[in-house]
Amino acid sequence: MNRMLPSIFILVILVFSFNACTKKIIKSPTAEELILFPSPPDSARIQFLTYINSSENIARPQSGFKKFFLGEEEPRPINRPYGIQVTKNSIYICDPGIGGLEIINLKKGTFEYFKPSGKGQLKLPLNCFVDEFHYLFVADGERRQVVVFDHMLKYVTALGGTRNFKPTGVWVKDEKIYVANVSGHKIFVYDLLDYNLIDSFPNLSPESKGYLNQPVNISSSNENIYVTDFGGFNIKSFSPDGSFKGITGNYGKGFGQFTRPKGIALDKDENLYAVDAAFENVQIFNKDGALLMFFGGHGNMSLPAGVAISYDNLDYFEPYVYKDFNLKFLIYVTNQFGPNKIGVYGFVEEKTSINE
Repeated sequence: MNRMLPSIFILVILVFSFNACTKKIIKSPTAEELILFPSPPDSARIQFLTYINSSENIARPQSGFKKFFLGEEEPRPINRPYGIQVTKNSIYICDPGIGGLEIINLKKGTFEYFKPSGKGQLKLPLNCFVDEFHYLFVADGERRQVVVFDHMLKYVTALGGTRNFKPTGVWVKDEKIYVANVSGHKIFVYDLLDYNLIDSFPNLSPESKGYLNQPVNISSSNENIYVTDFGGFNIKSFSPDGSFKGITGNYGKGFGQFTRPKGIALDKDENLYAVDAAFENVQIFNKDGALLMFFGGHGNMSLPAGVAISYDNLDYFEPYVYKDFNLKFLIYVTNQFGPNKIGVYGFVEEKTSINE
């Protein structure tokens, strides 16, 4: 009788594991369930796909064995997300509500809180950037520093820390670290190799068009640095050496205007995606600054703050795409309030007999 116990024990483990790891079936939405932008009868360009609110939406099911012996895990919620950065496999969410980040790996199906202690402790993480070597740069408004972590998420160093330094955005490009400094009305530039301050821009008077009243977010294309000027109600562009190039948008409540501009992102065609927390939408401009369309609006977003674009992990969200569409890339938008924290949208095109 005792010889049978190991076999029975193994059988129980297998049953628990099989039952717990069964994948949830996601059905493609029907025509009646679709949320499209622009609305019909215009041709759809963007489809709302789903929300990510907690580990329950992402993490792989807890094994029956682990659940049986350790108890069921509580879902870990996203609290008050602000900035968002997406790499090939992962989503990094700056969350002032937890004083850290949520890090989601879509390939592995993991959802982790990143709340370092000691020298790397975060207080008000607003925006972040992950470079090609998987180093993480976090703009922390309360610390008044950009905190740097290596590919193992170990603390490396911190930039800034002076009274006239309050980082709100960070971007790494061409071995330089560009930091939006809302207190200094400039973009501070650090050397990526030794972390020394090497430049700042624009060096303009407050009366100049290129002056930054309140730089809060930063993004980059191959040729341009884009900065959200919250106090100027627009998006300003500069060359990598700091030369002022142009302005997108202005103050107002009409199309192509801003009241509370925040996060920005660029697609491969250098179309600019700009969040407005007051309008609760994202406006899309071409590289010449002309408005193409907008999406979101009251009811679909709730005090949005950050936006990120990704051409990876399309297969993960394909089940949410309407059967008549091809998914081209993903757009993630953070919502600071309301029940739904990360809105996931797909840029789509209608299928044809050629590309089906």
